[in-house]
Amino acid sequence: MGAGIAKAIRNRFPAAYEADLATEKGSREKLGSYSSADVSIDDHRLTVVNAYTQFNYRGAGVKANYDAIRKVFGKIRSDFKGKRIGYPMLGAGLAGGDWDTISSIINEELEREDHTLVVFRPS
Repeated sequence: MGAGIAKAIRNRFPAAYEADLATEKGSREKLGSYSSADVSIDDHRLTVVNAYTQFNYRGAGVKANYDAIRKVFGKIRSDFKGKRIGYPMLGAGLAGGDWDTISSIINEELEREDHTLVVFRPS
């Protein structure tokens, strides 16, 4: 959680970073899974999910793992069924993935769920 929106989330929600630290660092086995933390913001409770959809973000080329994106959004649908789900342009920033491909995967996996793209604007 050292760059992009992940870093902003780490800074705003330390519990989400702590949940990430509780996972095995550098493990490719995490691809397609997530860590999560329950947090409060402005008297509202929400769950921050850190989806593991790429192994690295440095260097050229596509780092987004489309299979991992599909797998993790299937888990999110199952684990958060009936909940409101927000997500960034996951995999399309530093990971270099194609947003049209990623958004199609998300729409398929979250079909009939209340989900919204949240656009991250760094400060």
